[in-house]
Amino acid sequence: MDYSDASNDRLLDRQAERESGARSYPRYLPMAIREARGVEVTDADGNTYYDCLAGAGTLHLGHNHPVVVEAIEDAMAADRPMHTLDITTPIKEAFVDTLFDSLPDEFAESAKIQFCSPAGTDAVEAALKLTKTATGNRSVLSFRGGYHGMTHGSLGLMGDTDPKESIPGTMGNVHHLPYPYPYRCPFGVGEDGHEVASEYVERLLEDPERGFTDPAAMVLEPTQGEGGSVAPPAEWLREMRRITREHDVPLVVDEIQSGLGRTGELYDFERADITPDVVTLSKAVGGGLPLAVTLYDEELDEWESGAHTGTFRGNQLAMAAGRATIEYIVDNDLPSHAEQMGARLRDHLDAAADRFAAVGDVRGRGLMLGAEMVDASADADALGARPPAPDLAETVQSACFERGLLVERGGREVATVRFLPPLIVSKEQVEDIGRIFREAVEAAVSEATGGSP
Repeated sequence: MDYSDASNDRLLDRQAERESGARSYPRYLPMAIREARGVEVTDADGNTYYDCLAGAGTLHLGHNHPVVVEAIEDAMAADRPMHTLDITTPIKEAFVDTLFDSLPDEFAESAKIQFCSPAGTDAVEAALKLTKTATGNRSVLSFRGGYHGMTHGSLGLMGDTDPKESIPGTMGNVHHLPYPYPYRCPFGVGEDGHEVASEYVERLLEDPERGFTDPAAMVLEPTQGEGGSVAPPAEWLREMRRITREHDVPLVVDEIQSGLGRTGELYDFERADITPDVVTLSKAVGGGLPLAVTLYDEELDEWESGAHTGTFRGNQLAMAAGRATIEYIVDNDLPSHAEQMGARLRDHLDAAADRFAAVGDVRGRGLMLGAEMVDASADADALGARPPAPDLAETVQSACFERGLLVERGGREVATVRFLPPLIVSKEQVEDIGRIFREAVEAAVSEATGGSP
């Protein structure tokens, strides 16, 4: 059947008939995308939207950026192979050169790379296998609110328990630590919570009755993404590095969503001036095409041949697109642009929070931002936080959609409206995005309160 002229409704009906119940975004963003360029997408009915979803933060250069298109077309025109397992090619070696050049020198000098099948969760699985093999240990430290993918092992690291409820035998021996989150501080002390959190981790690892064996790794996001755009202070990251080093625990930093410029640094861990043992990358590293890699200190390289494989680990078009993307990000200093545009967008989110008590907290770094929606009619706790309002966040998301803006939701009870626009977003586009969000909040609050802000 030819669907080239089909409407949104027709395409959505066909999707609902045939796709599994696990589909998610079409339930909240009822559209079929026909065209896309830069920061904008156009649906099958001709409606245009600003894309602040961007493939869950994958499309750092937006849709169909010329340098990405050219890299793919050049590879195809030259009859390059499409995928090669782990047999090397000129495209692959050039990609690795570019990726290693983008890394901090101290990490790159002793780095090894493992290509994984194609999603970020595959890179996390590789990191778990690697550190368990190298240390001989089995327990893992993760964090509340963390998200590292949806495969069996990665799911075990997740802070949110709901996705685990229906999965029997989810990876055990994972111990979830408190993550600095001032608005809902796990220790009830607010901005100073990161200091207590650090002391807690240190005391836990020193306690002979802590209840678990020596860890194979600590896995953390330097800024939590799906957890609600929660950005801990650099001091806390430095403390986690110090503590793990002193206790011989490999530190795995998940940069799958934050990496390659999104937070205002090329790699988010650089703001703390630390050197991890392992870094996981996906999303932007393939230029929008499926690719995942695990980078790690060569001292951990205890794997035997074939210890970790994957059919699509040799995706050559993704390597060509990834190399072009990384070069463009570095050559055009997109991390600085992301920081500037993020500050501009955050001004709009803060303005909404100043006007509407239902916007409880605005947070994040660079172009990885979130606004947590709360129940303004409920009493605040001692730190000023009100209960999350997931229904209101969904209404805000819908109101944004109706006005031409695609946004994500995440965080506690999925009550945080999240913004992950391409790093090439312009000042004018940011102004429009901010205006639409403020109008959407006003409409949602009015609907929820019967006209009262």
